Amino acid sequence: MNLTELNPKGRFSSRVENYAKYRPNYPNEIIEFLNTSIGLTKGAIIADIGSGTGISAKLFLDNGNEVYGIEPNAEMRSAGEKYLINYTNFHSIDASSEYTKLESESVDVITSGQAFHWFEPEATKKEFLRILKPGGFVVIINNRRKFSNSQFMNEYMELIEKYSEREGGNSLNTDLPKFFGLKTIDKEIFSNPQVYNLERLKGDLVSYSYIPNEEDPRFNYMIMEFELLFKKYNKNGTLIFDYETVVYYCKMK
Repeated sequence: MNLTELNPKGRFSSRVENYAKYRPNYPNEIIEFLNTSIGLTKGAIIADIGSGTGISAKLFLDNGNEVYGIEPNAEMRSAGEKYLINYTNFHSIDASSEYTKLESESVDVITSGQAFHWFEPEATKKEFLRILKPGGFVVIINNRRKFSNSQFMNEYMELIEKYSEREGGNSLNTDLPKFFGLKTIDKEIFSNPQVYNLERLKGDLVSYSYIPNEEDPRFNYMIMEFELLFKKYNKNGTLIFDYETVVYYCKMK
């Protein structure tokens, strides 16, 4: 499947409302960890590439960093601007990972969330090297569903597997060693469990681009199975959803 078919810059347009409302944030402990591991300071200039609805940008804005949010999707960018409207240290830019519109050697740290896996690898790598200052880091932060002994999580993952659109769900670039070449890539994992009621878990589910939308004839069947699953495992209307946050970091320049 080629880049045009994947449509990485437009595929989340119909998911923005659920994405902004229901996707989980990242643990605040990440900032303290980056202070130690890469020497992150409050004065560091951050380029958040694929900033979307502002989840990853907020983590660094709360730390006092100047953050440039690079987002090519108009709907996602608008949601991020609304979410971060009170942060004077946030700058929203209509641009892409391949051409950020930032000055050469102008940022200390490049960050990216889930969006990283939709970037065009070669052009993005070239742009990252252009905008990073010498000694600059790239930090990739992902929330992922945790495989555990939870029977609910096992059955939930089976539901995802059953209804996911496999080709549409394939990301463009997941090969970090290839992207970073011979550079050392380090990784840290943070626990990030979420307490979900039915509405929030459903919103999280349908925010993913590889899940059928309401126009898909499979959608109602999926929701019926999902609600039965929630009914089976919830306690007093909520359940614990096992997310973990993975942080990859690499001194790229």
